[in-house]
Amino acid sequence: MATVDIIRQYLPLCWFRHNPLELTRSTGFFKQNLVFYFLIQYFLQANMTDDPFESFYEVALETGLTLLFIGLMMFFNKTLYGFVQVTTAMMLCANVVALFVIPVMIWVTVSDDPLSYYLLFALIFWDFTLITYIFKKVIEINVIASTVLALLYFIATYLGAFGLGQLI
Repeated sequence: MATVDIIRQYLPLCWFRHNPLELTRSTGFFKQNLVFYFLIQYFLQANMTDDPFESFYEVALETGLTLLFIGLMMFFNKTLYGFVQVTTAMMLCANVVALFVIPVMIWVTVSDDPLSYYLLFALIFWDFTLITYIFKKVIEINVIASTVLALLYFIATYLGAFGLGQLI
């Protein structure tokens, strides 16, 4: 199946449609998303820090923690068979949000306009709700439990990578 066709299947997730477990499994598309995810996250991280090497290993830690968190969550839920679809779904949604975040980050950096901060917060909230939605669909839990799990995901991956990065 062509990459464009797979994107058309996964893209409605960004508007809270579909179940990631029912989408096409493609390891090639997973790898493409993983590389794109890493590059986008590296660009955002390098924009916030002065050290490109530090940004590189923090993003590597974040990506590893993301894969580990999803793998463990799905292992304990006995849905590990859908790891590729769920990870692809989460990374694609993060990539779509990040494509909107990049110009807003530039706007924040250049103008320091309060509206840019509100828009940045809205985009971060959109990313959080997408992760909540995916967890809700995959694990088949209620909204409150999936929100707590999404919060735990953000703490484990982003703050975990930052904390481990500080130790290195």
